[in-house]
Amino acid sequence: MKVTLDLDQLLQDQKITQEEYERLLALAAKSTGSLAFNILIGFGVIAVSGATLALVPTPVTAIVIGTAVMIGGLALSRGVLEQWAVLANICILVGALMVGGGITIQAEGSLASILLVTAIFAATSVFARSSLLAVLATLMLSSSIGARTGYYHASYFLVIHEPTITAALFLLLSIGLFQLSKALPAAYERIAIAASRTGVFLVNFGFWVGSLWGDRMASGKVVVPDEVFSGVWAVALIAAAIWAWRANRRWVLNVVAVFAGIHFYTQWFEVLGASPGTVLIAGLLALGFAVGLKAVNTRMKEAV
Repeated sequence: MKVTLDLDQLLQDQKITQEEYERLLALAAKSTGSLAFNILIGFGVIAVSGATLALVPTPVTAIVIGTAVMIGGLALSRGVLEQWAVLANICILVGALMVGGGITIQAEGSLASILLVTAIFAATSVFARSSLLAVLATLMLSSSIGARTGYYHASYFLVIHEPTITAALFLLLSIGLFQLSKALPAAYERIAIAASRTGVFLVNFGFWVGSLWGDRMASGKVVVPDEVFSGVWAVALIAAAIWAWRANRRWVLNVVAVFAGIHFYTQWFEVLGASPGTVLIAGLLALGFAVGLKAVNTRMKEAV
């Protein structure tokens, strides 16, 4: 479990000693360095895998090369030399992504291929203890119900074809993985939490799309109207915020705050339009809510 602390404030309030402050600061610096390292590894692995997929002559070639690279990485991970651990993980990640990409292209993105790749990513994430593959497995699962992303001329877009199923499926998945993480060792807890957090984003994206256009059949008939999504999303955000506050889950509270802002402004401007007056009123309401939230938080800290 990760905890966010304001060390300067704790030292100023004499809740910790100078020695404790310096020790915690050193530990935090080490964690920050690890995060930066993992982010760079993630970008590099995805770039190498994607470029290799584009360069090889056929998807089958990508599958063969990816399998060989992944097996090599697994073999290296069994070695006794710690300095080979980073290279082993990179090989496993690149190999898994190449195999997954090759299978998906070869099967033309069929449902069976997407589920197979999801299973491969999930299994490999556990074996290699890779949060990145756990995240990709969750995103791959969302593709099985039509979710996808795209890029065009410096513009990114997100497509959710089944907002109801997306919200329901990944809500259950996120809760299940969160509960599972409590019973896992630290190394595997991190993997489950990463997948669970990815699911939280997908739940909110499902609600966001549904609150704008509802859930429609291929014929265009509305199955679930946008008003239902808007109302349920608001209730879900409030409930999640209360739980996160009581359980001291800062990450969840921050995500709720972000999507609550998105929800508020989306519905506000959808109904009232985006004139200077409505923007001003919306901003004042947001600031008033933030000040009130800060006051409540301060009182809770004083009570403790």
